[in-house]
Amino acid sequence: MGHEIWLPFRVLFLAALPSALLPGAAGFTPSLDSDFTFTLPAGQKECFYQPMPLKASLEIEYQVLDGAGLDVDFHLASPEGRTLVFEQRKSDGVHTIETEVGDYMFCFDNTFSTISEKVIFFELILDNMGEQGQEQEEWKKYITGTDMLDLKLEDILESINSIKSRLSKSGHIQTLLRAFEARDRNIQESNFDRVNFWSMVNLVVMVAVSAVQVYMLKSLFEDKRKSRT
Repeated sequence: MGHEIWLPFRVLFLAALPSALLPGAAGFTPSLDSDFTFTLPAGQKECFYQPMPLKASLEIEYQVLDGAGLDVDFHLASPEGRTLVFEQRKSDGVHTIETEVGDYMFCFDNTFSTISEKVIFFELILDNMGEQGQEQEEWKKYITGTDMLDLKLEDILESINSIKSRLSKSGHIQTLLRAFEARDRNIQESNFDRVNFWSMVNLVVMVAVSAVQVYMLKSLFEDKRKSRT
């Protein structure tokens, strides 16, 4: 077994683990919206861990962008090891759960494929991480005199949160559109290569058939009688 690295401070954390060995763990910068694209080799399984606080929201969306069949097995487990989601041979999926304190594990399994690797995109959206309330308290310490300006701090915070939510949703939609575009482009390139291959096969067959027909017609008009002297 390999080793694991746990960060001494609270950040959003993802650790990629292969099926047999655990080479280590890697951390992402603090963010409430993270996406990742990786290549899953044939016959292997990759797992990721995400620490979560109590009563937060964890949304996982994944897509298979490239690879034969565009399918993969997906498994999501709670910190206690209880299976929350298990899907087989799916090309995409979206799952949202209310979390407990601990490390949630989600895995992508390609062990059913022996020759085809898969390119997988997934995105994590984390809500209610306990940071919004702290930010509002910091606002209240620095903003004073709102009564004389006839403005309410709550209205300002509501507007800011609305803008933040809409910007986050716009970024999420753009990320999904890029993933869909990448998958469609891979499908089109695969179809293009397949059409070119079978076109070349048909061309070779047509040339071979034409040569055989010319030879057979020529042989019908040949005088096979031996001339006598």
